[in-house]
Amino acid sequence: MTRFGHLLAVAGLALGGASACPECGMGNTPADKIEVQNEQSLFWGPYKPNLYFGVRPRVPEGLWTGLLWGGVNTFEQVPQNFRYTCEQGGDIHGYGWDEYDARTGGVQSIHDDGNKIDMTTSWVKIPGGDHGGSWAARIKGQLQDGAPPTTKTNVFYYFAQEGDAQENESEISVEGTGGEFGFEGDVKLKGTSDELGDYTIVVTKGEGKHPTSEHSISKSRKGDTTLVRSVEAAPEIQWQAKSVLFMQLREAVEEVQQTIDPEDPPPPWQVYRLPHRPAPGNVHIVQKTFEGSFEFDVIFSSSSAEKEVTPEDVTRELQETKSSFTKRFGEIFDLKAPFTAEEYQTFGKSMFSNLLGGVGYFHGKQVIDRSYAEEYEEEDERFWEAAAEARSRNQQALEGPYQLYTSVPSRPFFPRGFLWDEGFHLIAIADWDIDLTLNIVESWYNTMDNNGWIPREQILGEEARSKVPAEFQVQYPHYANPPTMFLIMESFMDRLRAANATHTASGSSNDPRTAHLNNPEVGEEFLRKMYPLLRRQYDWFRKTQRGEIKMYDREAYSSKEAYRWRGRTETHILTSGIDDYPRPQPPHPGELHVDLLAWVGLMSKSLIRIADALGNEEDVAELTRNLNALEHNMNDLHWSEKEGTYCDATIDDFEEHALVCHKGYISLMPFLVGLLKPDDPKLGQTLDLIADEDQLWSPHGVRSLSKQDEYYETGENYWRSPVWMPINYLVVSQLKNVATQEGPFQTKARTMFNALRKNLVDTVFKSWKETGFAWEQYSPETGAGQRTQHFTGWTSLVVKIMAMEELVETGGGGGGGGHDEL
Repeated sequence: MTRFGHLLAVAGLALGGASACPECGMGNTPADKIEVQNEQSLFWGPYKPNLYFGVRPRVPEGLWTGLLWGGVNTFEQVPQNFRYTCEQGGDIHGYGWDEYDARTGGVQSIHDDGNKIDMTTSWVKIPGGDHGGSWAARIKGQLQDGAPPTTKTNVFYYFAQEGDAQENESEISVEGTGGEFGFEGDVKLKGTSDELGDYTIVVTKGEGKHPTSEHSISKSRKGDTTLVRSVEAAPEIQWQAKSVLFMQLREAVEEVQQTIDPEDPPPPWQVYRLPHRPAPGNVHIVQKTFEGSFEFDVIFSSSSAEKEVTPEDVTRELQETKSSFTKRFGEIFDLKAPFTAEEYQTFGKSMFSNLLGGVGYFHGKQVIDRSYAEEYEEEDERFWEAAAEARSRNQQALEGPYQLYTSVPSRPFFPRGFLWDEGFHLIAIADWDIDLTLNIVESWYNTMDNNGWIPREQILGEEARSKVPAEFQVQYPHYANPPTMFLIMESFMDRLRAANATHTASGSSNDPRTAHLNNPEVGEEFLRKMYPLLRRQYDWFRKTQRGEIKMYDREAYSSKEAYRWRGRTETHILTSGIDDYPRPQPPHPGELHVDLLAWVGLMSKSLIRIADALGNEEDVAELTRNLNALEHNMNDLHWSEKEGTYCDATIDDFEEHALVCHKGYISLMPFLVGLLKPDDPKLGQTLDLIADEDQLWSPHGVRSLSKQDEYYETGENYWRSPVWMPINYLVVSQLKNVATQEGPFQTKARTMFNALRKNLVDTVFKSWKETGFAWEQYSPETGAGQRTQHFTGWTSLVVKIMAMEELVETGGGGGGGGHDEL
């Protein structure tokens, strides 16, 4: 009997998935029910995070919608301040979700200084029926203080049906009351498709004043009607909503130019009114023009629901969603002193909501080079030049299509999936919704090939590729990325063990967020399904990223456990995740990278625990031998007694093993993944390095590179000084682990933990208040946010840090090692 089996037996449950319910037919097992439950409650969402607001279902060719708006007070303003895709810029002072739950909905605020209006997009799911039920969006615009009450805004709502309409048997018709110059009340779209069944969409008349004009064109271009422009757009341009819209607006502008006296032009808002032509099509653009503040609803009702949703239903559901989010946030992320004030609560809700609100659904083909040219083996001197030459032959091809459900690092700059980012994203999401987390993990592993390779960037489809320079679009099946998903799977196993020990069949909750924990046999079934995939990825790492020991007569405990990132150049190792961090120069095929060794150590350690829980004794024995050899080699090949730290290694001019020490994040990696024992003297030296203000410690977090290093703040200065949240989160977590265990460094770790926790929160919070954004990285000198704004991916780990207790001396040990905080 497995260890899970023993726990389940104690709880009065039986193992075996479907066999636990012999009377259940196919498709009616607990696992099937949970899968259906997740498909329904996670079917719809604001799953186009590259847009300020865009809703779509989790199916490849579904109906998707997007919001566009812009001021129409001057002719110059129209192209300058038109909003659709999230962009970096100085005229929007913060935007994002104030509150958001992927299963219920939330509220997003957009502070559009350029158009002098604050937009609020509230979104809510209304369960009931098939195809994910119904949903509604409430679009509100509130003039900013100081904005003239006559400020005019064009608002467009874009509906698009992906794929071939005839092939999908999908069609949308438009209904409304009014004449040839627009609808006077609500607008109703009726549609049907294989994926969604029959449905209706109502765009309500809403509230707000509309502009008027004395110009002669006013009869045909009234401001108080809702316009609908229907078109048939080719799939390759359908996703370009702004371009499609502007093509239609150009027609309106040309009509004015051809018929109106240039000496007597109408006001801008009248020029930029779409031709009202509702008709069958795969794209429908609904336009409203307002003067001052406004509000209206977009309501999607599934015909399988009991009734169509009304604005009153939307108001009620939004209130319930807000109330339930506030209650749950307080329970899940119980912020601790000194971060309990209301402003920290608002900050925490925003950071986490934007992390979760950055979850998107992507589909399409990926650009992959599987040529496996000899140059890619990187075995010869100046291998990076040969690899560049191989890449220049452009032997890539489109593969797929793939589907991916993932959170994104940054909606304006990185609206796509990044493998090593995602593991950090899921640390906080797992606390909130473990079943959503497992959905995302499984989605990533569904993109893995038969060898065990997962593309480190998932750039699926033309829309995603439009945000990526061509030289970064191609993925190579011998390039790795830090395997942070192992943090999540190990954490899930720990949660499942804890749940098994406390739950009984009668005590299981129906909360879909924790269904895999509340139904232990289903949780184990998922773990059993994922374990072979995790093992395949581990074996791929050890085969493709192996470094050379025997060839250079290196002295080490094991002849196998050494690793080297493939894909490096003279200045970068993008595959390592810490792109421009200084490495041995010049590059050499005999290099060994300590951070990669540490990541393989994490994988080994995690797999041992999972295999042990699943009763796979043979794998446990093999993995334990691997980990033991790796830990010995970590010291034999990478520890510098002279520098008192872990270092990369290379081969010197005498063809001998040589350490190259650039103190910083890579030096800390063995500590960060939990490979150092509480009483290891090397742990003490590592803590000394972190705490040294002349090296890594700063008032704003742990620097990425030592102030004493010759490369500090040089070149791009991307990972050569700035403070990064994911690594600092690992530092905080491991300091807490050391501080809660008996050992000679317990007191020092406790002091460092308390100080670093406060430094990090203060830094991110202060910058957020000043700029309205979370940032990709922070200056170690000033604490200012740097590089990419609205970086609400792993920077949102600040919420987890605020929820950690400040440590006080208790006079004893307690706690455990490993990744308890993760």
